[in-house]
Amino acid sequence: MTIIGLVINPVAGLGGTVGLKGTDGRAAEARRRGAVPKAEGRAVEALRTLKNLPLLILTSAGPMGADALEAAGVRDYRIVHVPKGPETTADDTRTAVRACIAAGADLVLFCGGDGTARDVVAAAGEIPVLGIPAGVKMYSGVFAVRPAMVGEVLGGDYALREAEVMDIDEEAYRRGELRARLYATVRVPFLPGRVQSGKEASFRDEAAALAGIARFMADLIRAGGCVVLGAGSTTAAIAREAGITATLLGVDIIVDRKLVVADADEAALLAHLEWAKRSWIIISPIGAQGAVLGRGTGPITPAVLRAVGPDHLIVVATPGKLAATPTLFMDTGDPALDAAFGERVRVICGYHLAQVVPLVRPE
Repeated sequence: MTIIGLVINPVAGLGGTVGLKGTDGRAAEARRRGAVPKAEGRAVEALRTLKNLPLLILTSAGPMGADALEAAGVRDYRIVHVPKGPETTADDTRTAVRACIAAGADLVLFCGGDGTARDVVAAAGEIPVLGIPAGVKMYSGVFAVRPAMVGEVLGGDYALREAEVMDIDEEAYRRGELRARLYATVRVPFLPGRVQSGKEASFRDEAAALAGIARFMADLIRAGGCVVLGAGSTTAAIAREAGITATLLGVDIIVDRKLVVADADEAALLAHLEWAKRSWIIISPIGAQGAVLGRGTGPITPAVLRAVGPDHLIVVATPGKLAATPTLFMDTGDPALDAAFGERVRVICGYHLAQVVPLVRPE
């Protein structure tokens, strides 16, 4: 029987929908803005896939593990750690990981984002880890593509591979500066299409393709209506072509060719999409990972996507990025909505040019 340590960061992902770009040290601010916790729900979705596997789970009391296990109907677990108080900290995470390993865990399953991954790996030593994606930032290559795939990985014939744990400077990120850093490498159970890769930059000279994408999408913006522009260098090029100063690492709202909200949160998006006659979301997947939605796109929630409609989501990427990312995936947190996007997505890769790319979906 495999023994797994389970550690949940209860505040992971809180900052996403309210535009904080992360929750490290900002949980209280996120709650003040109306953020709703999502980590336990993501954990429960993953844990339900483990119910019929021959596992013993070691975990923490309350919101760091036991609550989610009970909600998922998993009864074969043992509490080996109790958090210090109602507001859990990074120290609680590290202590919980050490307690699980000391009690015999062969692998640590955690729920959170890149910040949580750093804390888990710092305490795990040589023990393999696997992440349930629930954070705002998920650049590391340690996460299952979506929570529902955790059971497929742990119950499958997986291999262990080395993966990078990345994180960014959140304060710099909020100022529009991307400062990523490699913190560690760790062994991760891997099944193709079930565990994501780390974010990579494309170093190809793709200036012509990027310029074509920018001109094509700028034409759409100039046509009027409401355009939600996601984060990244590709979408930044679109904004420049349209004569708009966009937020490089945030989500912007453009109405009738004018920037009306920079670095928008979910509430702002819904307010503008309710009255806009023509609404579009333009977004670019994370390089090498293949995440279209669910990694760094917190304000673009299922409610926002339904207000626009799956057919009005426009995915853009250069040919080099697509070459490094043969499949893409949606992880909105709503499996029914993920399924609504179908098995393939059309990706704009030049001026009036598109490529059809497969979408990874749960079987």
